[in-house]
Amino acid sequence: MKNEVELRFLDALEENKGKLFRICSIYAKDEDDAKDLFQEVLVQIWKSMNTFKGGSAIGTWMFRVALNVCLRFKSKSDKNQKRLIRLDSITIQNLKNEENNEPDTQKLKALRSCIKKMKEADKAVVALYLEGMAYREISNILGLSENHVAVKIKRIKIKLSNCINEMI
Repeated sequence: MKNEVELRFLDALEENKGKLFRICSIYAKDEDDAKDLFQEVLVQIWKSMNTFKGGSAIGTWMFRVALNVCLRFKSKSDKNQKRLIRLDSITIQNLKNEENNEPDTQKLKALRSCIKKMKEADKAVVALYLEGMAYREISNILGLSENHVAVKIKRIKIKLSNCINEMI
């Protein structure tokens, strides 16, 4: 029989697994790395479940853990490669092709490529923003003021737009 902590973990995981995986994908260099990173995130969330005090929504707490794991992973990866690649974030308005309502793969690839080139802090902001989180929730996860998040998102959108336009 499952205990209360396990049930809470499974329920929260079911609700947030897609978003968590997409965050991992932003920090990983390929799909296999993203899967490995996602597994590490799940392990760390599970190990930390007893420390969750309920001061925020469990999903918010899970994103905080995921970002910390991803940033540690990125840091270790950079040290192993003896190079430091800084990644920033981006936002794009509409990736749908108006004619056939299919995602415009060229723009999507450019978006992913541009995100991977951005600074870590901006990358975290854009990952959460692209998941549809409110500025307040992003500020709670990252420990920034809501106004600071709004300013960062505005600047990130400009950077990403310029980067994508250069690539296309």
